[in-house]
Amino acid sequence: MPDFTVRLFRRDDRDQLTDLVNAHVAATVPGLSVSVNTVLGQLTRDPGEFVVDPWVVERTTLVAEQRNRVVAAAHLLRYGSDTSVDPAYRNVGEISWLVYWPISPEGPTSRFMPDCTPPAEALLTACLAQLARWRVTTRTAGGDLPAPTFCGVPDQWPHIADLYERAGFRHTRTELLLLADTADLPPLTPDVTLGMTVRRSVGINGTRLTADQADGGEAGYVEIDTTIHDTGRFTRRADWADIGNLHVTDPALPYEPTATALIAHAADWLRLARVDRLLAYAGPDPDDAVELRLLTALGFRTLTRIRCGWVHRP
Repeated sequence: MPDFTVRLFRRDDRDQLTDLVNAHVAATVPGLSVSVNTVLGQLTRDPGEFVVDPWVVERTTLVAEQRNRVVAAAHLLRYGSDTSVDPAYRNVGEISWLVYWPISPEGPTSRFMPDCTPPAEALLTACLAQLARWRVTTRTAGGDLPAPTFCGVPDQWPHIADLYERAGFRHTRTELLLLADTADLPPLTPDVTLGMTVRRSVGINGTRLTADQADGGEAGYVEIDTTIHDTGRFTRRADWADIGNLHVTDPALPYEPTATALIAHAADWLRLARVDRLLAYAGPDPDDAVELRLLTALGFRTLTRIRCGWVHRP
């Protein structure tokens, strides 16, 4: 007889579930953890996904309990099939995230920390059974924990990637998460700013800083989101921001000097806000490769590689 059970999430699991979620968050992004209320809130509605979340018609959370301890958990979503749902999401069943405790350094036979792999495997089997009952046409998976930057399975979760792959999931793309100390970013000096002036406005992904050339033409813009460390959602304040958009508008301008000037203005704005860490993202597109080279040259370093777009292909 197995020493574990797979069942529906109960409210009295909330503290152990939050500990499990935060262990995976902290291994990926230093100094970040989420509150119990944040975890519970995502189980009923994802406030950050104002476009996609309204398409969800069913959701459920399963846990695996071993020796009175929650050792694995998964959150599942079913998207609607009517025409109001984007075709890419129509009748999709998704394991929004799945987390579990890895094997103890003492090995799988530790009497204090038993091997949690069998409970996790049983949990994933239960997830696939639920997706089958929902009769979805596509099965996907990810690591979309209720914390900023989480959109897939980072390299720091090899046990999750291995579990998905053994069950027949394959990822379709890879993204990089980058991090810089704002103190190390370019200063606002004339040789960096190129004589451009910057105006602030509300952007679609944070505060927009738009650079204008001396002749009045727009050079480009960068959007900076400083709300990702909202203390109402996270238990430890981390003074972080991320780049929502970085775009050189005028094709006649050289990309690297213009983008560098935009980053310098963004860094100056963040220092005024006493934000000391800036996140950026790079994907597989050729345009991202150009931006990646620039960000690396400016002092950004790769925090992790994230495998995204997991699709069930047994």
